[in-house]
Amino acid sequence: MSAPTKTKSKTRKIGNYEIIRELAQGGMGVVHLALQPRLDRLVVLKKIRAPLARDKSSSLRFEREARTAAALHHQNVVAVYDSFSVRGEEYIAQEYVDGASLREILDRLHHLPPRIAGLITLAVTRGLEEIHALGIVHRDIKPGNVLIGASGETKIADFGIAWDQTDDGLTLPGMLLGSPPYMSPEQMIGDGVDYRSDLFSLGCLLYEMVAGEPPYRARGDGEENSLLRRIRRERYTTPRRMAPRVPRGLSRLISRCLKAKPSRRIASATALRRALERQLGFVSPTDCRREIADHLWQAGALEARDDRTVRRVAPQPKRWPHRLHRVRAAGFVLLLLAAFPFGWQVWRTAPLVIGVARLTQSARVSFTAPPGSMLPQVEAESAPRSMIAPPREGWLHLEVHPWAEVSIDGGPTLCTPHPAPLALAPGPHHFVVEHPHYGRAEYDLQISGEQIQELRHVWSRAYPGGR
Repeated sequence: MSAPTKTKSKTRKIGNYEIIRELAQGGMGVVHLALQPRLDRLVVLKKIRAPLARDKSSSLRFEREARTAAALHHQNVVAVYDSFSVRGEEYIAQEYVDGASLREILDRLHHLPPRIAGLITLAVTRGLEEIHALGIVHRDIKPGNVLIGASGETKIADFGIAWDQTDDGLTLPGMLLGSPPYMSPEQMIGDGVDYRSDLFSLGCLLYEMVAGEPPYRARGDGEENSLLRRIRRERYTTPRRMAPRVPRGLSRLISRCLKAKPSRRIASATALRRALERQLGFVSPTDCRREIADHLWQAGALEARDDRTVRRVAPQPKRWPHRLHRVRAAGFVLLLLAAFPFGWQVWRTAPLVIGVARLTQSARVSFTAPPGSMLPQVEAESAPRSMIAPPREGWLHLEVHPWAEVSIDGGPTLCTPHPAPLALAPGPHHFVVEHPHYGRAEYDLQISGEQIQELRHVWSRAYPGGR
């Protein structure tokens, strides 16, 4: 992208914005780069085409896109500043990301190293986590809608077909909206979708970044039915066959996202984000941006300009890690050699120690410390305790709409929907149900052995009219 230049010639203005140049044209409208003089910042102006502006449904969809995106405030989501009308034409003013789309980067590099692909996916997942927390489904996660800035910032863009609870019938049953081959199977048939549809699309995105192509590709016009059959049967080449250097953990995450049935996919964006953080080492947003920018500048995926400082990456030592591993291995061998005599003596006396231990368990042994010593008196039990068979466990079917994080008796949290009933010990249990947007609820439930019970919770704020 070339830099904007200020000239003394008459500048074209739209509302409070000065048009610099046209960025792109699409089926819905035209996108311009503009300057907001009062705040001295660059913005992107999206204009809906005149024929579509006269169509009521298209105009309402454009207006809803502005409202949906404006409700989101997250560093991994493109911000919307304003929505206005000039001479009967509708505009949206949004954040300008000075960089390139992931589509442009992949077209240039073909594929990315697994770690960089994982970091980009982590950033997108963090944005999706906030989007889903507000009850919004993006429905069009694809490389062209992921923007990466010159400093490594990764942002989700284009909420033109996003869905939320306020959907007033603009998306009818059976209506196909989205971008094959990144659409989930339920989205391809026009069925009802939820946040797990975005996770399927994100799995396709991660697959393409490491493998160089999407997991499913239409072979020509009119191939949607064949594509849908392959998606439903999960007929795709595994990532490790396409790129053997992909770690097994990352490959398993991709397969969990690409499950044809939503109930079998990874539970939520929160669960995916935590799994990625475990794989990548809990990378902070700042370090995430730095690593992404360093690689893209070094690989030549971002273009230098006269008015922008080029990010120069410090050369990394190539042989030091190998030498370090050799030093560590040599030290470990020396430690084993030094400890061998002591270990051999312990091995020889082990039968005697075990025999004494068994003797003290079978008989009542009393040991009295010498007078004036600091050792306490120890008395062993006369007989081993009898083993009592534990009671049979019970089962709980957990259902929360639309989703939540659930902790049981203060233990680790799990995300719903949960694919199978939970096994719990008989007795009372305390459940805490939390959602980052809808609030918190608590339940006390008595679990009976060898029985399946149900705990169902519906967030009233998500479904004001009920289900």
